[in-house]
Amino acid sequence: MPFISPTSREVSCKIVYCGPGLGGKTTNLLQIRDRIPAGSRGKLVSLATRGDRTLFFDFLPMDLGKIKGYTTRFHLYTVPGQVHYEASRRLILRGVDGVIFVADSQRDRLDANIESLYELERSLDRQGTRLAKLPAVIQYNKRDLEYICDLTLMERELNPLGFPQFEAVAIRGEGVVDTLKTACKGVLDRLA
Repeated sequence: MPFISPTSREVSCKIVYCGPGLGGKTTNLLQIRDRIPAGSRGKLVSLATRGDRTLFFDFLPMDLGKIKGYTTRFHLYTVPGQVHYEASRRLILRGVDGVIFVADSQRDRLDANIESLYELERSLDRQGTRLAKLPAVIQYNKRDLEYICDLTLMERELNPLGFPQFEAVAIRGEGVVDTLKTACKGVLDRLA
């Protein structure tokens, strides 16, 4: 649920990037940060450990203009993809307004994608939220690699609800902005 502050005349929305570990969630945020003018973005905060690329979350507020006189800010988070960080994921997903699921297109990562999507749905269910009721986008990342899953198979396994989907090569920024724009539009449409 967006946070509305009448005092500051600001609406804050939360979009969370989910998906398996090392699938490209953090890379998406880094690419986005590099494309947003410095005056329209906040700090990128990353907490990492020796053993894992992202332990907790990345945070990036973006200022995207006004709606009905209120400034709209999107706070972008990533959740740790490793299965054993379930409690951290649930905490970060609390109050989520939109979801971007970043799937790793490599053939040998299909099961990890399915498990991660199941974990996302379970975490949301525990909070009384259903993925089907949220604005969501599926991003099929790493489409430039040699041994990738057929897109039809990935759609069948990961997108039975028919969310908007994009192919991406996040490391080069391909598909990253379109994915985010679509998620933001979904959240804003829900506010209207």
